[in-house]
Amino acid sequence: MQSGMPALPEQTRALCERSAGILFGAVGMPEYEGRPLAERPEYALFRLRRDFELYANIRPVRVFAGLETASSLLPDLVRGLDLVVVRELTGGIYFGQPKGLRTASDGVREAVDTMTYREPEIERIARVAFEIARKRRKLVTSVDKQNILETSRLWRCVVNRVAGEYADVELAHLLVDNAAMQLVRDPRAFDVILTENLFGDILSDEAAILTGSIGTLPSASLGSRFASGMQFGLYEPISGTAPDIAGKGVANPTGAILSAAMLLRHSLGDEAAACRIEDAVAATYAAGSRTAEMAHSGAASPLSTDQFTERVLERL
Repeated sequence: MQSGMPALPEQTRALCERSAGILFGAVGMPEYEGRPLAERPEYALFRLRRDFELYANIRPVRVFAGLETASSLLPDLVRGLDLVVVRELTGGIYFGQPKGLRTASDGVREAVDTMTYREPEIERIARVAFEIARKRRKLVTSVDKQNILETSRLWRCVVNRVAGEYADVELAHLLVDNAAMQLVRDPRAFDVILTENLFGDILSDEAAILTGSIGTLPSASLGSRFASGMQFGLYEPISGTAPDIAGKGVANPTGAILSAAMLLRHSLGDEAAACRIEDAVAATYAAGSRTAEMAHSGAASPLSTDQFTERVLERL
């Protein structure tokens, strides 16, 4: 990207505006770090989330059969692991005002970040979690810090009220520090984890690494916008650009492939095609195919990015 060019050109944004959904690749490289924020590629992601009001981040966390030994936990703790983290994405401490670095009246520098949540923001993300749980094992675990934070007290109050509309779904509450501990103690006890922006940012990465590689995991960011009855969303692997291996052909493409499956499911309404892709990925791992970062977990030799993708395509 040339210096002076915006991260999200208007023609690109206009194309997104006309689309049913966005399949987004990882962005961010060291050479852009010194540029103004509006020129850095990751700013495009921020703009898309903000402009399209993509308030619900959904991260499925699944351990594929055969990959149990890739996890840093004992295989018996993660075998069959299948949970979803539902993170509120457009509120909380990342967006609250005031925010900034300043010099106090005594000449000492100080910084302030403000955590703010409004009742409708909590209500809408809670509904997303309960609707997902209805189609799974019917358990929502809401994570907060209500013993300390006023925002968490409101969070718990609103989540309890919304839960009254979902009599078929069980609701549990955990403080965030306990939730972090339980994720490594008994991760299979979770079904759907519901939490605010900051806690979700941390817990979703913790949950992701339980699988042994964040390269296997997709995500969806959904909002209130619908087109032809389907939900507009942005879909991306959670792994980032991994600059140290970029261009070497060794990155794991699973997260990107499964993000496309999520796009088919949520924004195009093609559940059958989404399941075909997911089944093809699972079959590829079950057959022993591995990329370099998890070659120790059952493969004779690691496959390149392209080779692994070809194996998935064969199973489609």
